[in-house]
Amino acid sequence: MASFLRGKGLKRIQKSAFLGDLTEGERVNVEAGLRILVKGRERVNIQIFPLTPASYNRRSVIGVEINYDEEGYLV
Repeated sequence: MASFLRGKGLKRIQKSAFLGDLTEGERVNVEAGLRILVKGRERVNIQIFPLTPASYNRRSVIGVEINYDEEGYLV
């Protein structure tokens, strides 16, 4: 799933969290792709939270950025 999401232009910001700027059509495409990837799997929980530019700009970042892609984590 991580490779799929990176391929859609999303950036990994935590081990299981991705962030990116998508159009509505791109978001629908990502959701459809994720549904295909998880079909038949049990205990999958994917949550998508659309953010407005204003809410994104109000976020707080505490600590240092960790590049999970370089550390070999899988989602």
